[in-house]
Amino acid sequence: MKEKDSPNIHAENPEALLNLKLVAPKTAAAGLPAVAIAMKHVLSEMGPIRGTKALLKLNQKDGFDCPGCAWPDPDDERSGIAEYCENGAKAIAEEATSKRLDEHFFAQNSVYDLSLLNDYEIGKKGRVAQPMYLAENATHYQAVTWDFAYQKMAAHLQNLQTPDEAVFYTSGRTSNEAAFLYQLFVRAFGTNNLPDCSNMCHESSGVALNESLGIGKGSVTLEDFYEAEVIIILGQNPGTNHPRMLTALQKASENGCTIISVNPLPETGLIAFSNPQTIKGALGIKAKLTNIFLQVKINSDLALVQAIEKRLLLEEALAPGAVLDAQFIAEQTNGFSDFEKHISAQSIEALLTQCGISEAQLEEVINAIKFKKKIIACWAMGLTQHKNAVDTIKEVVNLLLMKGSIGKPGAGTCPVRGHSNVQGDRTMGIYEKPSEAFLQRIDNHYHFATPKHHGYDVVDAIHAMYQKKAKVFIAMGGNFLSATPDTTYTAEALQNCSLTVQVSTKLNRSHLITGKEALILPTYGRSDKDIVEGVEQFISCENSMGVVQMSKGNLNPISNNLRSESVIVCELAQAVLGDKFGIPWHRYSQNYDEIRAAIEACIPGFDNYNERVRKPGGFYLPNSARENKYPTLTGKANFNIGRVEPNNLAPYELMMMTIRSHDQFNTTIYGLDDRYRGVLNERRVIFMNEEDIKVRGLSKGDKVDLFNYYDGIERVGRNFIVVPFSIPKQCTATYFPEANVLVPIGSVAAKSNTPTSKYVVIEVKPAV
Repeated sequence: MKEKDSPNIHAENPEALLNLKLVAPKTAAAGLPAVAIAMKHVLSEMGPIRGTKALLKLNQKDGFDCPGCAWPDPDDERSGIAEYCENGAKAIAEEATSKRLDEHFFAQNSVYDLSLLNDYEIGKKGRVAQPMYLAENATHYQAVTWDFAYQKMAAHLQNLQTPDEAVFYTSGRTSNEAAFLYQLFVRAFGTNNLPDCSNMCHESSGVALNESLGIGKGSVTLEDFYEAEVIIILGQNPGTNHPRMLTALQKASENGCTIISVNPLPETGLIAFSNPQTIKGALGIKAKLTNIFLQVKINSDLALVQAIEKRLLLEEALAPGAVLDAQFIAEQTNGFSDFEKHISAQSIEALLTQCGISEAQLEEVINAIKFKKKIIACWAMGLTQHKNAVDTIKEVVNLLLMKGSIGKPGAGTCPVRGHSNVQGDRTMGIYEKPSEAFLQRIDNHYHFATPKHHGYDVVDAIHAMYQKKAKVFIAMGGNFLSATPDTTYTAEALQNCSLTVQVSTKLNRSHLITGKEALILPTYGRSDKDIVEGVEQFISCENSMGVVQMSKGNLNPISNNLRSESVIVCELAQAVLGDKFGIPWHRYSQNYDEIRAAIEACIPGFDNYNERVRKPGGFYLPNSARENKYPTLTGKANFNIGRVEPNNLAPYELMMMTIRSHDQFNTTIYGLDDRYRGVLNERRVIFMNEEDIKVRGLSKGDKVDLFNYYDGIERVGRNFIVVPFSIPKQCTATYFPEANVLVPIGSVAAKSNTPTSKYVVIEVKPAV
C-alpha cells in the first residue's frame, strides 16, 4: 500500500501530547499583552516593514478587509493606528507571511511526512508559491503550469457522467466578485452542488430568520449597539472569536446598557475588557462588560428563553401594556395566540431545571428587561450547532417579537458571522438551494437555463463522495477536512474522489488527504496587490451587518505565480466551457468592474455598484427587518412553537461541545496557548466539571480517551488531558479540529442540516 493511500491514519491531528502547562484563567481580555502578542506574530512572519505596511491598511476605508471574522467596521471614524484586534493581526501575519513553499519544499517533503505534523506545524510552513500536482500513486507533489492544472480539471469535469458528480465548495474568505463568478460557472456547468462554510455554522440562523422574519440576515447595525438598553449574548465567545465586538460592548455599557451573557463557560472576553486603545485599558484597568452571567447547561438555551418568556407573560398580566408591545404584536406579527398558549402551559421549574439556572437568576433577568424595548440578541455557534438549533433561534426571535424589539433603533437580531465574507458569498448565490427568483435573474441575463434541482450541502456532499456518487471535489479556499465533522468518514470520502482541488493561500491538512489525483492552486490573500495587465484591481466584501465595501491589498505577493480567485474561476471556466453561452470570462478576468456590473444586473440591492462601492465605507444593502417589513409566507413576523426536549443521558455519558482556543481562527491555529482559559502549550485537552472528574476516578492531568457511539459506530479521540474547569455537570468542552473525529456525520440540526458540533454525547475512559 502506498504511503498516501494508508486509510485515514493521518487524517486528524497526531495524538502525541506536548508539555501542557496550566495557569489561572485571565480576568480580562485584551490589554497590552494582546498588543505584544499580536506584534510578536506579525514580526516573526513578515518583519517590521512588511508587517507595519499591512497593519496600517487593515480595515481602513482605503485598505483591505480583515480575513478573519465578519464583525463590522465603524461607519464613521476609524483608528488610523489600529483598526484591528489581536486575532486580526494574527490572521494577517498568517496570510501575509514571507515564508514561501515552492517545488523544492514539496520535493523534500512527502505527503506522508507532512501528515505526521499537527495542524499548527503544517500552517506555519508558509504560503504555497506555485501550482502543485499530486499524481495518482505519487508520494510527493510536483510543480506544474497553470495551463496543466486547468486542463487536468477540465478533463475530469468533462468526463463525468453528469455535472452532479462534481462538488464545488466555498470558504467565507472568497470575495463577492469571485463568489459570483464561481456560482455562475458552476451553474453554467450544470449543477447546484455549492456547499459552503455557512452549512456548518450559521445555516440554522438563516433558516430560522427566513421563516420567522423573511430575511436570513441580522437586522441591527453597529450604531444600534450604542443605543441598546439590553444586549443578550447567547452561545458566543466574542473575546476570542470576534474581539472587536468588545469595543462595541464597552461603549454600550458606558451608555447604560445591561449586558446579559449566556454560556456554559465563563469566557474572559464576556466578563471584562481592557481596551488597549484607551489610557485606562493600556494601564490594565478593566471595563466590566457582563452584568448578568447565566451559566447554562449545553443545549438548554431554548428552555432558558421560554422561562424568560413565561415570566414576561406573567409580568404583563400584572402591568398590562407595560411589558409586551401589544401594538407591534397585533400589527406586525402572526401566531401570537398559539405561542402564548404554548408558553403559558410550560412549567418554569422544569425549564429552570433543564437549563440549570436558579429562580433568583431568572428574576434578575426579568427585572433587567421587563420594561425595556431596545433589546439586541446576539448569538453564534453555541446556538446553531444543535439538533434543535432552528427552533432555539426562532425562540430568541419570539422573545424579541414579544417586546417589539425589531425594526427600531437599538433593537434586533444579530447572528455574528464567523468568517469575513461568508454572508457576502450567500448574497452572491453560493447556495445549494437557490430561490427560483435568483435563478430566473441569472437565466434572463445570461440566456441559459440554470439547473433547478437542489444540490449538495456540506453533509450531503460528504455522503455523496463517500458513496462514490461525487467524484470531483473543488474547494475555493478553506480547510475542508479539518472544518467538517466525523474526520475519519470525511477523509475516506475525499479519498474516494478521482480529483480533489484546493484553491489556497497556506498549506493545510486538506492538501494531504486527497483523491486519486490532487491539485493545489495558489491564490492571493486579502493583503496582496491584485494587478491585471498593469491595472490595480480591488474586490468587495459584505460584513455581518450587511455593509458592502471595497478591499484593496497593498503588499507585493510572495510569488509571481499566484492568481486571484476571480481570475482562477474565469480561466477554469474558459477551459471547461469554452465560449458556451457566450459568458465573457476573459473580460471579467481583465476588469473586475465588469464583474460588479454583472452582479448589479443579477442581484437586488447592488444598484450603481461600481460607484457606491468606491465611496469610503461602502454602502448598506436593503434589510426588510430593519424597516418592519416581513416577506414571509404570512406577510408578517411569525411566532414559532418550540418544544424543549430533555437531554436523556446515561450516568456514564457526558455532553461535549467543540470550541476554539484563543490562538486560532476557525481551523487556522496561530499558536498553542489558550491564555484566557489558562491552558498553555497544548490542544488535546478536555474541560470537565470537578465532580464529573471525581465520579470517574480521574484527576487533573490524567490522560483519557473519548468515545462516541452514535448510530452504533464507535468513534474515538485518543490521548486527551483532563483539565478541571468551571462548567456545568455532565458538560465538557474540547477544541476543534482535534475533537471533530467524535462529531457524528449523521447528527445534524433539523431543517438546516448543520452538524451538531456543540452537542456530542461521549464517554470518557482512562487512556489505554
